[in-house]
Amino acid sequence: MERSREGGKNQIRVYPVPQSASLQRDFCLRVRPVGEERWQEVPIFQVKVDMHDVREASMAYFDFTGKAEVEISFPGFYTVYQALVRPLSLGITPHWEPRRVTWVLDRPANMAVEINRDRFHNLHLFAGALEEWPSEGERLGKAPDKNDPNVLVLRGSLESPCFLDDAVSRKLEAMPEGRILYVEPGMYYVGEVMWHLPSHTGIYLEGGAVIRGGLVCDHREDIRIWGRGMIYQGHLERFSSINGLRISHSRNITAEGLMFVNPPHYTVYAGDSRDIILRGIKSFSCEGWSDGLDMMSCQRVLVEDCFLRTSDDCIAIYGSRWDNRGDSRDITVRRTAVWADVAHPLMIGTHGDHENEGDVIEHILYEDVDILEHHEFQSGYLGAMAINAGDKNTVRHVTYRNIRVEAFEHGKLLDVQVKYNPDYNPAPGRRIEDIVFENIHVQSGTGEEPSVIAGYSQEYGVDGVIIAGLYRDGKKVQSLEEANIRVGKYARQVHLT
Repeated sequence: MERSREGGKNQIRVYPVPQSASLQRDFCLRVRPVGEERWQEVPIFQVKVDMHDVREASMAYFDFTGKAEVEISFPGFYTVYQALVRPLSLGITPHWEPRRVTWVLDRPANMAVEINRDRFHNLHLFAGALEEWPSEGERLGKAPDKNDPNVLVLRGSLESPCFLDDAVSRKLEAMPEGRILYVEPGMYYVGEVMWHLPSHTGIYLEGGAVIRGGLVCDHREDIRIWGRGMIYQGHLERFSSINGLRISHSRNITAEGLMFVNPPHYTVYAGDSRDIILRGIKSFSCEGWSDGLDMMSCQRVLVEDCFLRTSDDCIAIYGSRWDNRGDSRDITVRRTAVWADVAHPLMIGTHGDHENEGDVIEHILYEDVDILEHHEFQSGYLGAMAINAGDKNTVRHVTYRNIRVEAFEHGKLLDVQVKYNPDYNPAPGRRIEDIVFENIHVQSGTGEEPSVIAGYSQEYGVDGVIIAGLYRDGKKVQSLEEANIRVGKYARQVHLT
């Protein structure tokens, strides 16, 4: 661990890397505190993106306080003619030269850096806040004290693999409730791939800790997993259906600051669970059905300060599915960037209890969200902000507020429909009602199809959609036609103001 100007205002922390980590060498990345001469090199990891044509992109992370200068250069022959840092809402304008790009950060930020308009071999850079200092962004707690008798330290090695096996679990479970496992930097292989965590436990992953496997909270409670560690699953087979983190029939589960690289299934599977916090999650996926954060029959969920680039829905909220039963409600997503190489950035409603009376999905808030990409050509799966009520579901009381949609490759801005999708729905949905889109800013692109608001039948309709402030390229639209929104059959009380 390197640290500069101990005790000064501008400080930077760069984390070690296990020798067997999958690195990418398209860029050379260095950082330094503003006002200092010495640079620190930041390791760059390989992340695979886009299931239709899998490519190797880059990801790096460091923490800082004060101001930090960032420099990207390039090995071999390369000429820069354009550089872009997204989300555009960050307001970062990089300076570029033929072989070098630089900019200054004065606050934590999750960034996608594109050189010469390349979105598939780009650099994703996560500049976090040092644990010891509060910030307006990601609020990661301090590392636990290794000398605390209720802290079990898992000694790591950067040169050789380590293991998370039953012996570690037994030691942890023998400790009193409130126990913490401190995982030092190193490469850790999980016995039998999935690590089942005990209740009343904290797991701290120090920066530089890489876990090869998945985490499971099944019928558990009071678990916190936090730190700057990585869950790496790029070695697992596509159809293994392994999630990065599975939360099943559990409550009071918190995951903060973790990075998930190429899970074959969902990044976070949350089913039939309550009181969940997902903060500062970063994720990349490149397989079919490798959604980001999926919530089924969940209540009281907070998602914030995340960055998700996935090859299926980035965030999906459903009712009943598989062994999860019940309504979904009181879910908030805020200060988050979503990038869907395939399917929907934001999705609600497809799955529910079709064998009985369906479910209610309600009181959902998306606020301060950047949609960086929506790239889908299948006609039934378009919509950067999609509500597709199926399986007898009722979706109601949903608000999208302060949403920024950057120019996307192909899809719809909105898709609000009561649907019957024969691929996934044994029955159509029931209703969609009381939906608000407030202060939506859209950057026009060439691949946008008309948005649709429509019901399924006279009985199964849409009732009450308010669009309060929709802006295209900075100009407020004055009509549904100008907004490129079509209101279909069985949709009532649709208003644009």
